[in-house]
Amino acid sequence: MRQTLVICKPDAVERGLVGEILSRFERKGLAIAALEHGVIERDTAEQHYAEHAGKSFYAPLLEFITRSPSVVMVLEGPADAGDDVFAVVRTLMGATNPATAAPGTIRGDYGLSPTENLVHGSDSDASAQREIALFFPSLAQAVNTAHNGAAESAASISEVSG
Repeated sequence: MRQTLVICKPDAVERGLVGEILSRFERKGLAIAALEHGVIERDTAEQHYAEHAGKSFYAPLLEFITRSPSVVMVLEGPADAGDDVFAVVRTLMGATNPATAAPGTIRGDYGLSPTENLVHGSDSDASAQREIALFFPSLAQAVNTAHNGAAESAASISEVSG
């Protein structure tokens, strides 16, 4: 099964859109392999968005993604989906900027700004593996153990109670 990481960001949780977003992925045949609800820790956010360090939007992005709970999940497609799982997720999400995202996409229908755009999705197998290891170390460990490898990562999400 090809897996990818999806984050329903704080704005999706705050606005009550997680169910709608998840339904769109499920209707396209993707299944939930893992799911956590909680506040993304600052150090995890810094690792996740390391490629954007030094850019003008980096600090506001970190503040946004750590301000309140997110739903972080691993979705998987059928074994024969190959890289299509990334294409399916990214097509459903739409363009990063909701102003240019097509109607019918998650961001086109519900996004408010390039930062508050509801969702993140891995863009490649390499990104998915890195992101899954960051947010779901035990899942990455199990997958790597099955392939006679090892995973290294840090805890990433603070549990949200009640």
